[in-house]
Amino acid sequence: MKTENGKRKTENDIILQDERPKEHCGVFGIYGHPDAARITFFGLYALQHRGQESCGIVAGDGTRVTMHRGLGLVPEVFNPAVLDELPGHLAIGHVRYSTTGSTMLINAQPFVVQHGGLTIAIAHNGTLTNAREIRCRLEEEGSIFQSTMDTEVIVHLMARHRRGDLIDLIDSLAAALAEVKGSYSLVISTADQVIAARDPHGFRPLCLGQLNGSWVVASETCALDLIQADYWRDVEPGEIVVMDKNGLHSHKPFPPAPPHYCIFEYVYFARPDSLVYGQSVYLVRKRLGAALAREHPLTGDLVMPFPDSGTYAALGYAAATGIPFEMGVIRNHYVGRTFIQPSQSMRDFSVRIKLNPVRDILKGQRVVVIEDSIIRGTTTRSRVKSLREAGAKEVSMLVSCPPHRFPCYYGIDFSSKGELIASQQEVDQIRDFLGLDYLGYLSLEGLVEATQINHSDFCLSCFSGEYPVPIESDFSKTCFEDDVCSPSHGQSLLPPVCGFGEKCAEAKKRKGV
Repeated sequence: MKTENGKRKTENDIILQDERPKEHCGVFGIYGHPDAARITFFGLYALQHRGQESCGIVAGDGTRVTMHRGLGLVPEVFNPAVLDELPGHLAIGHVRYSTTGSTMLINAQPFVVQHGGLTIAIAHNGTLTNAREIRCRLEEEGSIFQSTMDTEVIVHLMARHRRGDLIDLIDSLAAALAEVKGSYSLVISTADQVIAARDPHGFRPLCLGQLNGSWVVASETCALDLIQADYWRDVEPGEIVVMDKNGLHSHKPFPPAPPHYCIFEYVYFARPDSLVYGQSVYLVRKRLGAALAREHPLTGDLVMPFPDSGTYAALGYAAATGIPFEMGVIRNHYVGRTFIQPSQSMRDFSVRIKLNPVRDILKGQRVVVIEDSIIRGTTTRSRVKSLREAGAKEVSMLVSCPPHRFPCYYGIDFSSKGELIASQQEVDQIRDFLGLDYLGYLSLEGLVEATQINHSDFCLSCFSGEYPVPIESDFSKTCFEDDVCSPSHGQSLLPPVCGFGEKCAEAKKRKGV
């Protein structure tokens, strides 16, 4: 498989993966800048932590739309020559980790369609929890889908509501969004305008900024900082913001809804130099460490993180307890996304290639490790083992959030419930599996208190199992690809998708129903 700039992905390369929860995606847009595509490139560069599978930029010059997308990191997909082919004063961009739909070039975003003489590009951060139901209905009514992303459902709904006049594009978008459920922070563009929209519950962050008279929208404020834009405000939950030649216009077509901010942005996803939901991520993470110190006041010789997870909570824990902060393991910052697969005899290679213990720091010491989360536990177990092998006398671990016992259906690719170690084992069992002397989690109350935001304003479903927005009973990341009628369709770019969902006998047979 190749990117659109011709770079080949080979089967001999494997992605350096561990058990970390996968980012949802990052979106960026700018209106009114003569070098919009290049500004978007840097914006995506700052948001790379939110998605590393694919990226893309769509630019518009008032009359024409151009696009480039590819599999890989931002600097792998884009170079100066490519950016020169994306002229215009507006652009939107996207970095993707697949939350619905597999990693294929056809699923890279922004997704571009043409309808009624208008070219529309859309980039989406989040997950639509009723997308399968809508897609099945639309396919039965004759719609033809090009991808296996939930995002494509939005543009099909827009086409149904749009009457062919550019003036009612916002009305058609509002009507489409009224039909979907779940989480979305969107950037949309035509040849002469950029639109931003956030779901009524505000699951995913989205902020507005200004750069020398240009309007900017981004998933996180760190993208504004890199391009030296001034943070203006957040896009409000349920708001649609239009940027065009007449300036910025706000539309609020939906009734007020209770907020359900993703609290895991503070724990892990967002960059520490960002403002999210009005709070400094860096300071929240330090407060998480201080909260851990109150709930688990351990004695030890040093406090350390596994870089880069847990670093700022570890700083907060060390400051609160007086235990020295040390970097007990060193991260290799020059490891790329892929490397040649090691031989079977080189066990734990993927752990050691990224993190190497500092033996002179660890030998004979009582070590307190601060982590931000434990998902499956397999990588954490290998890392704890490496500390033991380096001579640590005791290894305790504190986690700056409660145990993850439930999957996320709003844009984070957590494992299924059966793969989440905390859904299957008690804390003491997890401790023994990981090879620890002590394991402690931050309480839900301590987590929320550290954010300085009301408990009721958060989505806490990955900890509590209480989902604030309904979920389709058979929803999954690959739900569209699972609806394959029959392998007799033959080879194609995409798996054939069944328009009848569970009514398809072949789909039931494959699933063992």
